[in-house]
Amino acid sequence: MLMNAKRPVCAAPALETPAPSASQTYSYSDLQYVESASTALAEEVALAIAYNGISQAVMLVTPTDLEDFIVGFSLGSGIIQDASDIYDLQLSGSGSAQYAQVTIANRAFWNLKQQRRQLAGTSGCGLCGVEAVEQALPDLEVLPGAPLPPAEWLDGLRQRIGAFQPLGQHCGAVHAAVFMNANGELLLGREDIGRHNALDKLIGGLIRQKIPTTGGLAIVTSRCSLELIQKVLRAGIQTLVSLSAPTGLAVQWARRHNLNLIHLPQKNAPRVYSPALENQA
Repeated sequence: MLMNAKRPVCAAPALETPAPSASQTYSYSDLQYVESASTALAEEVALAIAYNGISQAVMLVTPTDLEDFIVGFSLGSGIIQDASDIYDLQLSGSGSAQYAQVTIANRAFWNLKQQRRQLAGTSGCGLCGVEAVEQALPDLEVLPGAPLPPAEWLDGLRQRIGAFQPLGQHCGAVHAAVFMNANGELLLGREDIGRHNALDKLIGGLIRQKIPTTGGLAIVTSRCSLELIQKVLRAGIQTLVSLSAPTGLAVQWARRHNLNLIHLPQKNAPRVYSPALENQA
C-alpha cells in the first residue's frame, strides 16, 4: 500500500518478510581431517533494491536491520536528499534472496533517472567516462564545522564499543559503525559484512529513530576511504572516528568539507587529520 506522499517513511515497512538469521553454525575439520568441530559464521544475503519499480542495485548484506540499511543507503548514495523523500518501503523474499521495493518522491526519482542515463553504456570493467567520475566525486555541501570531541570521549573506546558488536564477538567477519551523542554517550550500533553497509545501517537507524546527530560523532571499525567520508557528509554528521587509518583522498575530502576526521590507532594516541594542524587553535 502506498503511503501518503506527505509522510516520510522512517517507520517499519508495510510488508516485511523475516530475513535469515545473522549467523549459522557450520562444521569444519583441520587440514588433515583428524579432528572436526563446528563454529558460527556470519551470514550474507543478496538484497535487490528497486526504486519506483526500477531495479537499482543488488547488495550483499548481513540480514539484520535491512530497513535501516535501505534508508541509509538511499541517503548515503545520494539517491534521496532527505528521509522525507521515501514514501514507502516494502521487504519481501526468503532465504538468501531478499527484495526491497522503495517508493520515492518524483524529484528524487527524476534525479536517479538522470544519473542512470549518464551511466548508460559504461563497460563491464566498472564506472568509466567523465560522467562516471563525476558520480564518484560529487559536489557535496561543506559542513559548518564543529569542535573536536574531548579527548576523554575516546578513552578506552575500542573496548567500550564491544557492547555494540554482538555479532562480531560471536562469529567475527563483520564491521561495525557506532554513534556517540553530544554528551559522549554511545547510543546506537550496527554491524554488517560490508563496511559501507554498516555505516549505511547506522545512518538509517539514526534517521528512523529520530536521534539528533548535532554534536555527536560516528565511529567505524574499518579503514576509512572516500565513500565513508561522502556518506557522513550527506548525513550531516560532523565528526568521524576510524579505528583504522584513512586514505589520503579521504583526508583531503574531510579537510575540504570541514569534517573532523580522527584515527584511533590500536596503541597510540588519537590522530587528528582534519581539520589540518595549521587550522587548529
